[in-house]
Amino acid sequence: MADTKTVETEPEKQPRSVRVVLLALMITMMLAMLDNMIVGTAMPTIVGELGGLEHLAWVVTAYTLATAASTPIWGKVGDMYGRKGAFMTSIVIFLVGSALSGMAQNMGELIGFRAIQGLGAGGLMVGVMAIIGDLIPPRERGKYQGMMAGVMALAMIGGPLVGGTITDNWGWRWSFYINLPLGVVSLALISAVLHLPKKRSQSRIDYLGATLLTVGITSIVLVTTWGGSEYAWSSARIMELIAIGVASLIGFVFWQTRAAEPIVPLHIFRSRNFTLMSIIGFVTGFVMFGATLFLPLYQQSVQGASATNSGLLLLPMLGAMLVTSMVAGRVTTNSGKYKIFPLVGSVAMVIGLYLLSTMDTGTSRLTSGVFMAVVGLGMGCLMQITMLVAQNSVEMKDMGVASSSTTLFRTLGSSFGVAIMGALFNNRVQDVMSERAGELGSKLTEHSAQLDAASLAKLPAEAREAYQYAVSSGTHSAFLLGAVVAVIALVAAVFVKEVPLKGAGPQKDGEESADGAVGQPPLVDAV
Repeated sequence: MADTKTVETEPEKQPRSVRVVLLALMITMMLAMLDNMIVGTAMPTIVGELGGLEHLAWVVTAYTLATAASTPIWGKVGDMYGRKGAFMTSIVIFLVGSALSGMAQNMGELIGFRAIQGLGAGGLMVGVMAIIGDLIPPRERGKYQGMMAGVMALAMIGGPLVGGTITDNWGWRWSFYINLPLGVVSLALISAVLHLPKKRSQSRIDYLGATLLTVGITSIVLVTTWGGSEYAWSSARIMELIAIGVASLIGFVFWQTRAAEPIVPLHIFRSRNFTLMSIIGFVTGFVMFGATLFLPLYQQSVQGASATNSGLLLLPMLGAMLVTSMVAGRVTTNSGKYKIFPLVGSVAMVIGLYLLSTMDTGTSRLTSGVFMAVVGLGMGCLMQITMLVAQNSVEMKDMGVASSSTTLFRTLGSSFGVAIMGALFNNRVQDVMSERAGELGSKLTEHSAQLDAASLAKLPAEAREAYQYAVSSGTHSAFLLGAVVAVIALVAAVFVKEVPLKGAGPQKDGEESADGAVGQPPLVDAV
């Protein structure tokens, strides 16, 4: 209730600043999404200067681990002590980590500084979603879905291009330094124009819960990162991590029923819609990051596309996602109806992934582009709607943990998607290469199932054809698995209950809605 009263006492001040705040939030969202894509492009240059090739994977893993582990904690801190302060702190930590990463003198330092950067990154996306949840009623929030989807698409398309340009012209250190001016602009705008109520919680942060959750998430991410690559899935190290992860998460759930101020209040999962959106978000992350990993590989290896423009290869999928997300947002805002989108989105995702699984060495770019557009249509219906419905399913005091939990499930989904689809892809490629190219094929894919363009061009014609067939066979298996997993999202979507969006309709100020929330003035209408 405190949030609502504060908003009602500033009806004149807030509307004028909403667009400026949204600009700052979009810049911050861009920082969170661009970073790994820019750095990924710069990694060969970084290794060439710093050495430490054997630790290369940890540059990404350290960042991913810190981001995933800190995500739910940032959400809870924002709920307890105020959204603005938590969000600005996360930006500062991210910028400090970026600056230190740019100054790293060896691979060990870079890995450590990337972990600091990841700690801050955990609060960026959560802060963006939670602040939008504070400022804009769910019914009106649909208008801004296209903006968020646009930032996401721009980051995925432009990330590799920007990373390559920066590395070639300014040096790899600027792939980190580029965050600083953008982050400072975002900080200045948020400090000047974002007005949210300050909070003082008498309760202390649930440190035991935070520790158990961090250990559990870290174990899960390490299993999905190392399994099938660094260590065999049946190895003692992977089994130990699985045991530690399961034990930590069971302990975490047990402790959350007793903690005075739990990191993830379990009562939010009593809402059927929130639980279903968490499942759909996990599946969407699983499918989306698997698709963005294997589609460029297929187009480069089989269809002969240039690796330089790898981001542009995803344009049919990302463009369809952007357009559909904008349409879904507008329809949701105008009608207040949203159940149709998880249903349509899940069906489109299942169909699109199945179509992608049918691609072979003779599939044209036009055909594969159409298949990608079908997947993008499905993702566009799901990406922002899951967050919207999840936030609509909880009270304002739990907005942060709802946003962070939904983000965490999507992050974990992406980790599982990349790991499981990747393992299936690699095994299939290696099997087919052994069958079609004999001992030469086994040697070619012994260390990695992914060959770069230069290595592929040097192969004898027979080996090259075998590899192209192997990649198409590997993507068939990966996308077929994705289609099966997407069926889970479809089943979940069927059970979504259409609960009226808070802040919707002709409700007057001070009048209570069905969920007991006091009506809010439509902040964005006056902007």
